[in-house]
Amino acid sequence: MEVWFLILLLVLMVGALASGFPVAFALPGAAILSIGIAALCGWLFMDNADAFFIHGGPNEWLSAGVTNFRSLYWVVERDTLIAIPLFVFMGIMLQRSRIAEDLLVAMARLFGPVPGGLGISVVFVGALLAATTGIVGATVIAMGLISLPAMQRNNYSQSLACGTICASGTLGQIIPPSIVLIILADQLSSAADQANTARKAEYREVTGEFAMPADFDVVSASAGDMFMGALAPGLILVGLYMLYIFVTALINPRKAPPVAYDGAYDRRFFLDVALALAPPLVLIFIVLGSILLGVATVNQAGAVGAVGALLMGSYRLYQGQKRAFLPALLALIAVAALALLGSQFDLNIRTIESAQDRVGITLALLAVCLLLVAVLWAIKRAWQTDNILHEVMLETARTTSMVFIILIGAAMLTSAFRGFGGEELVKHYLTGLPGGFWTQFIVVMLVIFVLGFFLDFIEIAVVVVPIVAPILLANPEANVTAVWLGVMVGLNIQTSFLTPPFGFALFYLRGVASKLIDTLQIYKGAVAFIVLQLAGLVIAAGFPSLVNYLPTRAYLTSDSAPPPNNPRLQLCIEDMLIPQYAQQKDSILKAIDELAATRHEPVPDAVRRSLMEAYGDMRRVFAQIEKIEQAQRDLAAYAEDYRPLQRSVRALQAHMRRLDDEIEELQQAIQDEVYAQPPQPQRIAAYESGVDALRSQKLALQRQIPGEWQDRHAQYRRLAEAERQARLQYRRLVDDSYQILRDVRAMFTDTPKLQALADDIRATDSVIRHQPVEAAMQHLKSLESALDDIGHASPVKSPLSRARRALKRGQDVDRALGDWRQALAALDQELDWRRRGQAELLPALERLDGRIRNNIGLRMQPGLDPEQARSIAACQARHRDISLNF
Repeated sequence: MEVWFLILLLVLMVGALASGFPVAFALPGAAILSIGIAALCGWLFMDNADAFFIHGGPNEWLSAGVTNFRSLYWVVERDTLIAIPLFVFMGIMLQRSRIAEDLLVAMARLFGPVPGGLGISVVFVGALLAATTGIVGATVIAMGLISLPAMQRNNYSQSLACGTICASGTLGQIIPPSIVLIILADQLSSAADQANTARKAEYREVTGEFAMPADFDVVSASAGDMFMGALAPGLILVGLYMLYIFVTALINPRKAPPVAYDGAYDRRFFLDVALALAPPLVLIFIVLGSILLGVATVNQAGAVGAVGALLMGSYRLYQGQKRAFLPALLALIAVAALALLGSQFDLNIRTIESAQDRVGITLALLAVCLLLVAVLWAIKRAWQTDNILHEVMLETARTTSMVFIILIGAAMLTSAFRGFGGEELVKHYLTGLPGGFWTQFIVVMLVIFVLGFFLDFIEIAVVVVPIVAPILLANPEANVTAVWLGVMVGLNIQTSFLTPPFGFALFYLRGVASKLIDTLQIYKGAVAFIVLQLAGLVIAAGFPSLVNYLPTRAYLTSDSAPPPNNPRLQLCIEDMLIPQYAQQKDSILKAIDELAATRHEPVPDAVRRSLMEAYGDMRRVFAQIEKIEQAQRDLAAYAEDYRPLQRSVRALQAHMRRLDDEIEELQQAIQDEVYAQPPQPQRIAAYESGVDALRSQKLALQRQIPGEWQDRHAQYRRLAEAERQARLQYRRLVDDSYQILRDVRAMFTDTPKLQALADDIRATDSVIRHQPVEAAMQHLKSLESALDDIGHASPVKSPLSRARRALKRGQDVDRALGDWRQALAALDQELDWRRRGQAELLPALERLDGRIRNNIGLRMQPGLDPEQARSIAACQARHRDISLNF
């Protein structure tokens, strides 16, 4: 029965949107009405308002939308959406201050003489504006007003000109900073959590193991990751647009003829181009560069971008007037001063310790005051010049309010959809499709593409993505990242601006285009670019590294990068090292043999035995690598035939689980009817008949499972376990052997520390004899604490500990002095063998460490070097099928 109310929900939503009802009210209105009608019907016909809801009642599901929105967007740790008004302000300020217009004129003059150069310049400017504004309407309108008349004057094809302007304006949806990417990142972070929970539950149900390996976790996404992931696909789209225009101009010059520049390409010309390019390029570097380099978060970068746009806008609004550049110059001086002071002083107020720190803080405060003066000056100019600041703030408030109201409504609509079991229906449909993940993915992309003909990008992002994303992310077959899925959805949503009948970019251009241009020409021009956008989508789907590599590399090279022994990195680290072991085997073994042949007489027997054991383990590493490779080959060979069987059986078992869910629902309905007043025997009988039919279906499915399944599955598990054990044995070998080497090196390098304690240890007898017992015990305790930081210092520390205990138990001074003499003798022995070992053995240890630090010893290093991070990022950027482990 819930299905009928689910249909009612969709009909109400579609009807409201089709009638032109505002989206902000259509989404929550459809949810409230459908939930209210379902509750009323349950109360009237079933005497239970909760009867037509899945796991709950109307109050729970109606409040779930607002509760979900509040928990996502009013929690300090999840402040992603704060960046939206900042980037909106930045874009509108640049557009209203006519910086975009200057850029368009300059680029048209620069590229004009090239075949299709005017169109290429529009694409180039669209890309730059996308990286600074991200506002589709502002970009399309600006380029429509400036470029379209110029393209018409120079005999450009009307359809090509219109398509170029519309498509270039939509680049702001995929080239960061982008509002849709921020919204998608927020939606996908929640979807990734749901997918990870579902994947762990599936792993536990299928394998019987409660702990899923860490490298099987779903990789989530932040707004910064989405920005970095979308950068390469966005540039690919720019390249496709330019290539299409250039090829069209070569094949048919009449469609896009070259435009000669009347002036001279002199110093003045290139200076004008540089001045037009400087503001957007500087802003791109400040905003995107700070995110990509890990200097700032998305919110911090958005704030910097908003202030930067305000300063640039104040200069442009006063261009040609006296002191037009002063606010920007003051801000530049203040920022440079802060950067210089930050490199010379510790500017953390909490850690002020000296007069020098106070000087640094004082100078930094003066620089901040100077920056504040520059910003206030820019605000005054923007306020006084045609009331620009008021208009920008008003438009920013409108746009931001629209986004947030739609988000609230979408959260309520999604909760209602789940309340009527819609999410389970979608999940059962997608997981029941033949062909696995890629069939599901293609179906979802087709649905989003079709919805783009009728819905806005925000509606698709906040209504469709929360429903389908957990299903796609939980699928272990492709094991995609949330960043990749988000960029795919973003590229697909971008087409919604170009697809008739409701393509907003088409409407924006229609509003400013000449009446001589037919609306059909605008639609025809958009078709080719829709195809190019779909081509970009296919390229990004086929080469996931284009999306995943940059955020993965940024993470691995950041200050918060995981250490090399992080479980998620191990497969990629071993894939990187196996070829290196094959190339460097002889040189590593030679270095080990040279060290083993070095005189070890200075070191104690226990240390010597540990070193010899480490040398043996290092030699066995190469045999263990061969075992890993053999286990990989065996598993891959077996998996080739096992995979079709595993997929067919898992599909049958998934179908059986769905039947179990339906049986459970019917049994619950039977229980409800039994306790209803009065009970309905006919309805109970119908439910029981349904249970019997479902059980028969389940039994039929169970009979379809081949008899060989259990044996084949057990054999795969044995081979997978053999590979896992081979890898674990390798990791134990390298860790244990390198740890011994590192500990022995620390013994030698800690010799100066031990030498520094020698005088205090020798003076201990005087402390024991002449100082009070408490003072003597405190002295001994401080020596023990210092010796804890020195490797292999226990022969000295243990007698001192006994001396302290002797004083503590019975104030036995003679006993304590005897223990101190043992400690003194041990100290002399330790210093003697450490000095000799430092001279004779340490150089050979250093040479071996230099040879094995980045292979055998890599897991024990504090971090990855840039080359290793690049290699591992390239490995992790590829999607790895892990479905056979489920």
